[in-house]
Amino acid sequence: MQEEKAFQDYYPDDVSRCYGCGRLNEHGHQIKSYWDGDESVCRFKPEPYHTAIPGYVYGGLIASLIDCHSTGTAAAAAYREEGREMGTSPPIRFLTGSLHVDYLKPTPIDDVIEIRGRVKEIKGRKVVVTSELSVRNVVCAKGEVVAVRAPKHFMPDE
Repeated sequence: MQEEKAFQDYYPDDVSRCYGCGRLNEHGHQIKSYWDGDESVCRFKPEPYHTAIPGYVYGGLIASLIDCHSTGTAAAAAYREEGREMGTSPPIRFLTGSLHVDYLKPTPIDDVIEIRGRVKEIKGRKVVVTSELSVRNVVCAKGEVVAVRAPKHFMPDE
C-alpha cells in the first residue's frame, strides 16, 4: 500500500536539492520512494535523453536511481528503527558510503523502471540496502548501498 507522502517529501528544504532525489531540484530526477510492506519501492519513467544506445537506458541513470532510492530507504528504515514518524525532529538523512551495481541486462527505456529495496542491515550510523531494478518484471540490475547517517553539521538547524 502506497503512503501519501514519499520518503523524499519529508526531507528538510535545506537538504532537498540532490540531483537524484531532491524535490526542490527542478532539473533532477525527483524520485519518490514508498514502503510496500518490508520492501521499499520507487517507479521512474526514463526520458529519451536518458539513452545509452537506442532503446536502452544509460547506466549512470541506473546507478543514480539505485543510489538515491537506497539512501531514502535507509532514512525511512532509521525512523522505523527509532520508532519515530518520518519528518519528526531531529531530521534523519543518509549519504552514500559505497555503491555497488551489477548490470545484468540492458534496461529498456520505453517503460517504467521499478526499484525494490530491502534493508539488509542496520548497525549504528550505517544502513545497508540491497535493490533490484526491473522493467516489466525482468531484473536488469542489482545494487547494494552502504548508507551512512549524515552528520549533524550537514543538517539544517531545527
